[in-house]
Amino acid sequence: MHNNASERAPRKVAQGRKNGLFVGNADAGDRYATLMSLVTSCVQNDLNTETYLADVLIRIQSPPMSQIDDLLLHRWKPPSPGPPSILAN
Repeated sequence: MHNNASERAPRKVAQGRKNGLFVGNADAGDRYATLMSLVTSCVQNDLNTETYLADVLIRIQSPPMSQIDDLLLHRWKPPSPGPPSILAN
């Protein structure tokens, strides 16, 4: 038996704290914390973070308010394949 998972868990917290020391100012720290929360939530929900953020940042610009809940992590569905987007390389 081993305890690798329990040994790795505190490292993520310590690394995040270390990275947060040099963000520049309080507003940047808040933005960093928000972004890291989104990234962590995507990982926990088995979502591709890049796909989720790219889709939500485009769709949030002008959604009908009745559909805003569809952008939440637990309700979001990946976009269906269609014509290439402007984000495609």
